Amino acid sequence: MKVKNAVKSYAEVAAMERPVHRKPKKTNILFRTLLKIVSMPDLIATRFRCRKVGMEKLGKREPCLILMNHSSFIDLEIASSVLYPRQFNIVATLDAFIGKDWLMRQIGCIPTKKFVLDLGLIRDITHCIRKLKTSVLMYPEAGYTFDGTATTMPESLGKFVKMLGAPLVMIETYGAYHRDPLYNELQKRKVRVSAELRYVLSSEQIKQMTPEEIGEVIAKEFSFDAFRWQQENKIKIDEPFRADGLDRLLYKCPKCGSETGMKGKGTTLSCADCGKAWELTEYGYLKAESGETEFSHVPDWYVWERECVKKELLDDTYGFKIPVDIYMIVNTKGVYKVGSGELEHSKEGFHLVGCDGEIDYRQNSVSLYTLNADYYWYSLGDVIGLGNQDALYYCFPTEHTHVVTKARLATEEIYKSIKSN
Repeated sequence: MKVKNAVKSYAEVAAMERPVHRKPKKTNILFRTLLKIVSMPDLIATRFRCRKVGMEKLGKREPCLILMNHSSFIDLEIASSVLYPRQFNIVATLDAFIGKDWLMRQIGCIPTKKFVLDLGLIRDITHCIRKLKTSVLMYPEAGYTFDGTATTMPESLGKFVKMLGAPLVMIETYGAYHRDPLYNELQKRKVRVSAELRYVLSSEQIKQMTPEEIGEVIAKEFSFDAFRWQQENKIKIDEPFRADGLDRLLYKCPKCGSETGMKGKGTTLSCADCGKAWELTEYGYLKAESGETEFSHVPDWYVWERECVKKELLDDTYGFKIPVDIYMIVNTKGVYKVGSGELEHSKEGFHLVGCDGEIDYRQNSVSLYTLNADYYWYSLGDVIGLGNQDALYYCFPTEHTHVVTKARLATEEIYKSIKSN
């Protein structure tokens, strides 16, 4: 998937007009039907099926909040199918509106900026539920899962659901991650995809619960593990490229500790520094080609990397400063490459300097419970996204690209430390 992009100077982009807020609108049956129709080829190709649990409790026109796990692009196609003909709006990131603002609003999308405090979004969702009487679909993880397990979600989610007071519904997908995992460079696999649409909490239950109790329910709903699901259900994935790019996720060698030698290619993940190699088997296990298999489960390796980052933070040895290419988004007209610079990360937060000193942007750690980090973003490359309501900065490392994953882990652990203290 591509995005409209161009090269402009920082001054040109900084001077561009910012978008004016517009309230979300109801979608008509024409656009809901169109979205369902264009989604059909992928759903037919994956032999998609949906199981509904408790949905008879929800009125046909009763507005609700729908939370969905986020695995790949097919997620929206799934939602458009299983919710049809229900009227619903969709919380979507601003970059998805680039070059197609009018269309996105016609299908009910509400623009927001990832991991940027957006009180306007709360008002927009409330407007949809209470004024327009439409449901709202939201991906609370805000980004695709890296390892097939739930991504860190905002602590305030329980409070938000409590404040909204609308029934809570969940869409959980199965196979969507394995069909097109983010690390695998948009190479689609032949995997069956299914989903479960389930009624979670009624308005009456929400009224009687504390935000913390609601948060616990949501955490339980998001306790999935795509690799475990593949293994337990004996889902065979025999594509010869299934390990391509796996080093994006598993960047640290458990044998020698190198963070720059890992390479995922074909069906194998290997370390150039010590020579150790692991096969990603057809059933989703990791198996060392020789010697000990340190981690047979991909998410366990990822958890170990998190623990290594946590130790660096405790030992005051964490941090990096790397060269980056800088792109900016200030409206829905395009993504603009404005130059190059350096991105630094430490316990205090991020510091971006670039474009011959025209950019000097800081984002402190207390404002980030997680990080906008992405692989192969719009085919441009692996990226770290920062920014505020005025502008978004997309930083593409020109070397040491493993820091994209490591920075997300570090950001989450730094935030946990701040909150606990």
